[in-house]
Amino acid sequence: MERVSSTAILPEAFQGARDDITEQMGLVWQQIKAPVIVPLLRLTVFLCLAMSVMLFVEKVYMAVVIVIVKLLGKRPEKRYRWEPMRDDLELGNSAYPMVLLQIPMYNEKEDLVELECQRWASKGINIKYEIRDNRNGYKAGALKEGMKHSYVKDCDYVAIFDADFQPEPDFLFRTIPFLVHNPELALVQARWKFVNSDECLMTRMQEMSLDYHFTVEQEVGSLTYAFFGFNGTAGVWRISALREAGGWKDRTTVEDMDLAVRASLKGWKFVFLGDLKVKNELPSTLKAYRYQQHRWSCGPANLFRKMLLEIVRNKKVSLFKKVHVIYNFFFVRKIVAHIVTFVFYCLVIPATVLVPEVQIPKWGAVYIPSIITLLNAVGTPRSLHLLVFWILFENVMSLHRTKATFIGLLEVGRVNEWVVTEKLGDALKMKMAAKAARKPRIRIGDRLHLLELGVGAYLFFCGCYDVAFGKNHFFIYLFLQATAFFIVGFGYVGTFVSHS
Repeated sequence: MERVSSTAILPEAFQGARDDITEQMGLVWQQIKAPVIVPLLRLTVFLCLAMSVMLFVEKVYMAVVIVIVKLLGKRPEKRYRWEPMRDDLELGNSAYPMVLLQIPMYNEKEDLVELECQRWASKGINIKYEIRDNRNGYKAGALKEGMKHSYVKDCDYVAIFDADFQPEPDFLFRTIPFLVHNPELALVQARWKFVNSDECLMTRMQEMSLDYHFTVEQEVGSLTYAFFGFNGTAGVWRISALREAGGWKDRTTVEDMDLAVRASLKGWKFVFLGDLKVKNELPSTLKAYRYQQHRWSCGPANLFRKMLLEIVRNKKVSLFKKVHVIYNFFFVRKIVAHIVTFVFYCLVIPATVLVPEVQIPKWGAVYIPSIITLLNAVGTPRSLHLLVFWILFENVMSLHRTKATFIGLLEVGRVNEWVVTEKLGDALKMKMAAKAARKPRIRIGDRLHLLELGVGAYLFFCGCYDVAFGKNHFFIYLFLQATAFFIVGFGYVGTFVSHS
């Protein structure tokens, strides 16, 4: 009898202990909620609303500029002198300016690249295959090394393309005249066109984001202050401007933006050609896309940290241009946009479900985000039906962008990490398909992403709490966003490449 009673008592003891712990946690929560949690959450809501307004004003401003430009028809050929390059029977090829074409490479097969260069050289093309014995400075180091060769002094301009870019035959005929006839111009930037945007849903999402960047952000920068960030490829630089700006520097992972800011501070102008498109490939694996987004988010924040005082002290450009570079270009677009997207929509709004004493006005929770989203969608009209998926995916990716932004601002951890963005290409995709047919098994660890799963669990818990106790009906959004985090967290997005 004694054994039986002991066995019966033990579960009750555990149950009592569990109830005591739950009760104590509840009491602690109630004690710190009013004096600590509520004021902190209200402050965070205020800051997030302020950042939302900044982003909203920036988006509306750019939309207004684009509308005015479309109505007035201010094409680059009307704003700058442009005349087609003409053949000269007497001078022949010497009538044209000398252009250096650089294609920096890293993960391409060296023997195949060398053979291709030899094939072109056998046709009489002046082509050089240059290699260096280290990887110092990554892409910036390669471009810097490339400018040291003796043949560069004979060139007036340098056109730069990443290995996966496919310019049309008339690329130079459409870009070089701007530089020849407008000595104040340092850079002509073309737009990107994506050959694999329909490969999967993730590439469609990337197309929507990048189309907005080119059709709105780059266009507005070119029109208003003749300044925008060089995209690192599909552009032509005036070599004298490149040298005057200090050449390529490897102090951040965005050497292209670094050069553009320094050249702009020297008084040089840039022009963006939205109707000149260069084909290229989007990263179609989640791993490659995450590495790329880390670099694209961390680098600008780190560059902002390094160049803020230099921009403020600059004497060659106007106050308005300095404000544009510091506030619009860097602070709002490169820092605020990432932070407010993750902190507000993935942390703060769910937290107000648990703390109903803190209210978010409808204009901040619904109206402003809706207008910003619609303005972002104008770049890719064919994908309007995917708008909800794009919002959810962008919110997921904002987790990594925000983390990378703080790494860049604080200059810690992976601040100078450079991982070449993997582009699969048709040949590799066929090889992957054959390999997948032979080895269908994959490691679960290759797919799991714990940060996304953790945020997804938080959002799901807040959604359940809202269903049980809430009144704002946030649970609809919370469950959808949690699902998006879970899908990415379990690796079911993009093209999956098994490394087993």
